[in-house]
Amino acid sequence: MANVAVIGTQWGDEGKGKVVDLYSASTDVIARFQGGNNAGHTIVVNGQQTILHLIPSGILHDRKICIIGNGVVVDPKILIQEIELLKNRGIFPPHTKLFISENAHVIMPYHRRIDVARESHKSGKKIGTTGRGIGPAYEDKTARVGIRICDLIDDEMFKEKLEQNIEEKNFYLTKCFGEEPMDPASIYKEYSGYAEYLKAYIADTSLIIHGALKEGKKILFEGAQGSHLDVDHGTYPYVTSSNTVAGNASCGTGIGPSAVHQVIGICKAYTTRVGEGPFISELTDETGNRIREIGREFGATTGRPRRCGWIDVVLVKQSVRLSGITGIALTKLDVLTGLKTIKICTAYETPQGRKFTESIPSNLRILSQCQPIYEQMEGWSENISHVRHIKELPQNTRRYLKKLESFIGQKFVLVSVGPGRDETIVLKDPFAG
Repeated sequence: MANVAVIGTQWGDEGKGKVVDLYSASTDVIARFQGGNNAGHTIVVNGQQTILHLIPSGILHDRKICIIGNGVVVDPKILIQEIELLKNRGIFPPHTKLFISENAHVIMPYHRRIDVARESHKSGKKIGTTGRGIGPAYEDKTARVGIRICDLIDDEMFKEKLEQNIEEKNFYLTKCFGEEPMDPASIYKEYSGYAEYLKAYIADTSLIIHGALKEGKKILFEGAQGSHLDVDHGTYPYVTSSNTVAGNASCGTGIGPSAVHQVIGICKAYTTRVGEGPFISELTDETGNRIREIGREFGATTGRPRRCGWIDVVLVKQSVRLSGITGIALTKLDVLTGLKTIKICTAYETPQGRKFTESIPSNLRILSQCQPIYEQMEGWSENISHVRHIKELPQNTRRYLKKLESFIGQKFVLVSVGPGRDETIVLKDPFAG
């Protein structure tokens, strides 16, 4: 029996929601360990689409424990909206429990205001932030002035911290950006209401997970975004504000690293990116547009169109190394159906002849000079969405999969051939060890 971490191997939007939903059927605890409501996980069950931003994707299964870990930054308004949406649609299972870490940090209105003000006042290239206040919330966490969930439900502590923070934030907003100041009284009233609603869900989630470990229960650690948005290891500064690699599953939930036995990397059969930043295999032609339309590559959180390109195994190999990935879940293979030729980016090359095959350059000036080196393969035209066994796939599809495995150096544990829960070829159960 094994505990499993699920992370993205690209720049997010790889289909982690579907994979976590699938794996949740055979696990007991699902714990989200980083990020905020800037990430959306889309799940399709019986043709019905559900988009979650904060609640773990295992919530649609009954008799589970779903945890929002201490590494997540929580917008209480968005969280309450998600809870109510699930309840109103009748898809919050009666015996599934949701817990929020008392140590998770709270996204405040001034975080969102600062996020938007910074981006709108930049004269150079923008980062492409979602404006949800994620970065400023993590900044306050690191600066030791953040408001945690346990502070939010302590009226005296909340009032004291809010008063201290709002004075500084208003100075910053008005003096640096010429924005209107924020009213602490209205924020206090609004967030006190959120605190009252959320009290029933707040707990020492580290203890809950440790208890499950002692009982031998299966635990799934759910990451958000992708490895190359990691604040330390991604394409900095075009990254998110947290660590998205598998190592953060431990820190972001309050358990030791030895509790994670398998790491499954989610990888699209092509590559996408939202917002600014380098993208070596990007397609700005009709093929890129076709992939975007067929793959419905529009942000689940923002609705922004995603940039699309060929799969980049340099990116994926670096993710395998950074997170100790033990298996790959390939998603959206069906989107490539109908393309006469398919390309795989196997390396980068600079004008000076320098090649990169195992990792991407950290220096963005060097990375911006790189050109992709491709291996080209024949595509397939057959509909594969009904296929449930690897041997039933068209010959060219199987060749593509074999080639990817050889380049990445890891075997596939599942292949997704459609958005639905059942449109999946399962090759190995990572929870079996």
